[in-house]
Amino acid sequence: MRAGMLALVLGLLALGCLPVLPAPWCLLLLALVGAALLSTRAYPLAFFLFGLSWACTSAQMALDDRLAAQLDNRTLWLEGQVVGLPELRDGVLRFQLAHAQSSRAQLPTLMRLSWRDGPALLAGEHWRLAVQLRSPLGSANPRVFDYEAWLLAQRIGALGSVKAGKRLQPAAGLSAWRDQLRQRLLRVDAFGREGALAALVLGDGSGLSRQDWQLLQTTGTVHLLVISGQQIALLAGLVYALVVGLARRGWWPRRWPWLPCACVAAFAVALAYGLLAGFDVPVQRACVMVGLVLLWRLRFAHLGVGLPLLLALNGLLLAEPLASLQAGFWLSFAAVGILALVFAGRLGAWSWWLAWWRAQWSMALGLLPLLLALALPISRSSPLANLLAVPWLELLVTPLALLGTLLLPIPWLGEGCLWLAGGLLQLLFLTLGQIAGWLPAWLPTAVPLWAWLLGMVGALTVLLPAGVPWRGLGILLMLPLFYPPLSVPAKGEAHVWQWDVGQGLSVLVRTQNHNLLYDAGPKHADFDLGERIVLPALRGLGVNKLDLMLLSHADMDHSGGALALARGLPIAQVLSGEAAELPDSLTAQPCIDGAHWQWDGVSFSTWRWQAAPAGNPSSCVLLVEAQSGERLLLTGDIEKGAERALLERVADLRADWLQAPHHGSLSSSSMVFLRAVAPRAVLISRGRHNAYGHPHPRVLARYQALGVQVYDNVPSGALRIQLGRHEPAQGWREQRRFWR
Repeated sequence: MRAGMLALVLGLLALGCLPVLPAPWCLLLLALVGAALLSTRAYPLAFFLFGLSWACTSAQMALDDRLAAQLDNRTLWLEGQVVGLPELRDGVLRFQLAHAQSSRAQLPTLMRLSWRDGPALLAGEHWRLAVQLRSPLGSANPRVFDYEAWLLAQRIGALGSVKAGKRLQPAAGLSAWRDQLRQRLLRVDAFGREGALAALVLGDGSGLSRQDWQLLQTTGTVHLLVISGQQIALLAGLVYALVVGLARRGWWPRRWPWLPCACVAAFAVALAYGLLAGFDVPVQRACVMVGLVLLWRLRFAHLGVGLPLLLALNGLLLAEPLASLQAGFWLSFAAVGILALVFAGRLGAWSWWLAWWRAQWSMALGLLPLLLALALPISRSSPLANLLAVPWLELLVTPLALLGTLLLPIPWLGEGCLWLAGGLLQLLFLTLGQIAGWLPAWLPTAVPLWAWLLGMVGALTVLLPAGVPWRGLGILLMLPLFYPPLSVPAKGEAHVWQWDVGQGLSVLVRTQNHNLLYDAGPKHADFDLGERIVLPALRGLGVNKLDLMLLSHADMDHSGGALALARGLPIAQVLSGEAAELPDSLTAQPCIDGAHWQWDGVSFSTWRWQAAPAGNPSSCVLLVEAQSGERLLLTGDIEKGAERALLERVADLRADWLQAPHHGSLSSSSMVFLRAVAPRAVLISRGRHNAYGHPHPRVLARYQALGVQVYDNVPSGALRIQLGRHEPAQGWREQRRFWR
């Protein structure tokens, strides 16, 4: 039985490793082979094939429910219902629309829409909307959150921007009630922590600021401020402990058997809390886990903890195979497995404080390899922060918040409880801020597979019981995780990455011992691509400092992410073609026309049109030349006037690689300039369906006429060049995944 269940789990999890999904006939063949093997000794293989075929079928159904290619970037009138809780941040309302219908097209079942300066929306309302639809795509960069995988796991089939709308029906149902409750919570005076209370009670984190999220991430406590498995499990545990305590004191009715009652009451509370939180996939996962643990306690405790864990894995993945594409799935089950390994089979009883401390450091150490594999930030303060925050929140704040919510019909009593819960939350955030300043988090560096496997073995070894010989050697095996070997360019060569940042630009030039970043990516309202993409991508490559950040000019699509990078990395020097227009905190110096220097055998030269008007023409141009003579020309947003001035100033502009001036705008890339540069390839950084029409068809025609190969980040993702080897560029989307 266990072998079959384990094989089924492996088949379901194999989905995430597939570059493409098998054809329907192949899936049918796998299922038939599995059926033939079911009655033989090879039955585990049958379960594996069943799991794989079902996971692939479910994933294909999600892919088939995506927006049709011919509807991409089209605007349609459609009708649908708002589901989930809408999020309002910096004037942009984001929400999900379900079961949308249009007379002109077949639409996906679920869509994620945004509405700038739109009216107030409530969950459960029906709307008629004019929506500019987009395919559910995202950027593709190494060691960065995969938005496309997240959209697929949520079964969101389209994105869109609302242009106009009309409410057809008022809110109704559970979603409407939750939204009304959220609005009521946000009106409570709770020391400014009303958003955190809504997160605790309803699982809605939209009321938390960006700074709050950053603090929670730094201290490894994000799981505490949204309704997570830990919260549901602890609340169910409190109810279970209450019934057990009453039974032991003789205060429980004898005609009601206390164990079944404790299990039923705990599971009922877990379900109620899950419904309050919207019962999305992570909450469903938590409720299933709690239910299986209670069932194990009631009937199957003699079978050990491995069986209920396998049952939970199979149950969740059979219900939603795409759950394995989400980091929360892996972290939840890994945490349960670590606790089972640490506490199962120990002789003697531990004091509660020793058990609590061991649980925290074991989780921090045991989850380290998984966090590295998932490219998630690693909090050095997590054991200490959770040691304090978990009992504070779960034993004081959460019960008070739930009690206050329940008593809101009695305003003075309900609001009083919420006011007290908000005060306790404020005190917790102040404490976490102190801890974060003392032990800041760090973003992990990509490690080779061999180093990761050694680290995983080391972590498991350290978590074994104290009597196991050579247990301390696990720490030595984990050292490659903390000090991974880095891949750096050879002397005279440079590794160049053009990050996929949409309608903006950011290029890393890395020599053997130095790092230069040309432009920092865009920032739009609260969406900072420097913080969300460039910084984690740099850290993932092992870049822990910048010798130079060269911002071509001050436009936000080129310099918007600079402040986030300055907060996250030491930067020795900042240069810009518009230094005076940048924030004072960057202490930028003007780009010097004709400056030249060498790093590790690689030559760098800068140029700026001295008579340039403000804006695009004042971009600082950078020429990079490897020892082999291979050249890269980074041009920012220069236009035809600046191109002519550059031709007059520089005698030899030839370059193998050209970053398309101004994202391929018609105002740039004149034929005279292109003939002088004579590139063999051009790099285009732009946003899909951008409002400016970049790159312009006439510019692309010029490239084609000259036989220039075009590398575009929209179809290719982040682009990598090994300057000095005269090789083609590599696109990150070449790393095939079935959802891309």
